[in-house]
Amino acid sequence: MISNHKFDHGKAFDFGRTSDDYGKYRDLYPEDFYEKILEQGLCLEGQDVLDLGTGTGVLPRNLYRFGAHFTGTDISQPQIEQARKLSDERNMDIKYIVVSAEDVDFPDNSFDVITACQCFMYFNTDILIPKMVRMLKPGGRFAELFLAWLPDEDPIARASEELVLKYNPGWTGAHYRRFQIDTPMWSRERFEVQDKIHFDTQVHFTRESWAGRIRSCRGIGASLPEDQIQAFDREHNELLQNIAPSEFDILHYASMLILKVNK
Repeated sequence: MISNHKFDHGKAFDFGRTSDDYGKYRDLYPEDFYEKILEQGLCLEGQDVLDLGTGTGVLPRNLYRFGAHFTGTDISQPQIEQARKLSDERNMDIKYIVVSAEDVDFPDNSFDVITACQCFMYFNTDILIPKMVRMLKPGGRFAELFLAWLPDEDPIARASEELVLKYNPGWTGAHYRRFQIDTPMWSRERFEVQDKIHFDTQVHFTRESWAGRIRSCRGIGASLPEDQIQAFDREHNELLQNIAPSEFDILHYASMLILKVNK
């Protein structure tokens, strides 16, 4: 379990509890999301890539076909077990390790690229950043990646968020809006900004896959007791029957910060 006062007012959460749903419903990044990564010259053939907070290995599995050598790490044993299962089913040679981002320890100059998708905000940068600088090869790059739905502009997302807040009023993952990435203070002596990328994108869902996506979020599946998860799921499915077609798109906002190490 993770507890951090910056999230949900300190309410503990564990994404390992949602690993089955993650495997089924969180492989959802649209193709233009991956295209932007590749356009930056990241995760290509011959590169060694470390994916921090890999979860069920979504990023390595979707970029594997472009030829990079991936290592994925995550603090959750169930998440890594699901990542290995999904990769093995597709005969993908991806190395997965159960370890927190702060405890990752590879030799100097091990990686051309380090990625962190939808997870960097959970890490202790005072511990992690010096390790990243050491593990990156000269000229290596770090990509912080994020994708969030826009509830102010998408009525289905807004209705689902409102229901999450009914069951978990302290959840702080609601109300995302478009934002510009600031250059973080920790990067200014150790990295140079290669690019900042922001764009809208549509993500396609069925009622089932959207229900699974929401059920697996930090505010429900990762933190609530099982009886409350089931009650939420019943009410959410009934809601979707009333407001959503069988298939639909949800408006999302993607942001990417690409940094090049100074060494």
